[in-house]
Amino acid sequence: MTSKKMDKFERIIGAAVKVFAETGFHGSQVSKIAREAGVADGTIYLYFKSKEDILVSLFRERLGELIGKLKESVADSATAADAIRKICELHYTELEKNPDLAYVTQIELRQSSLELRKSIGQAVKPYIQLIETVLIQGMEEGTFRKGLDVKLTRLLIFGAMDEAVTSWLISGRKYSLSAQVDKSVEFFLMALRP
Repeated sequence: MTSKKMDKFERIIGAAVKVFAETGFHGSQVSKIAREAGVADGTIYLYFKSKEDILVSLFRERLGELIGKLKESVADSATAADAIRKICELHYTELEKNPDLAYVTQIELRQSSLELRKSIGQAVKPYIQLIETVLIQGMEEGTFRKGLDVKLTRLLIFGAMDEAVTSWLISGRKYSLSAQVDKSVEFFLMALRP
């Protein structure tokens, strides 16, 4: 994509995050996303097939950015325990900085159709795989228990962080999400250590 096209694509994705957070996915109209992005209604369809395609692309783009940051952070970690801390820290701080994105990823996903959730699940898969890699590293270095059910444990860690973000949103963001990192990591490590 040219930089001009990329700029429009990013504006549409950014507008979709805002509109979906304000009115919900089902209550949103493509025309409102176009208005928010500052583009003509028809321009949306040059980039996306449908409103559903916008939502899936939004997850793919925003989660892709987060996964890129996570991979970088994990690569700089001295131990698997340190990597778990960095994953949790980035997960909470990135969503706390962008509550509209947090709302769309946490609340709207649960209200989408099964087909749409499956498509979005493909965007989440690399994140889950990254957690799995860290768990395997921890078992190999001896900081995590041998014989962990890695497939289940990766889902439990992701699910716990996911629920912490959802609870923070439902509470009306009355407390700092990033302030929950230490307690979350302590909980994870207690379950993982030998």
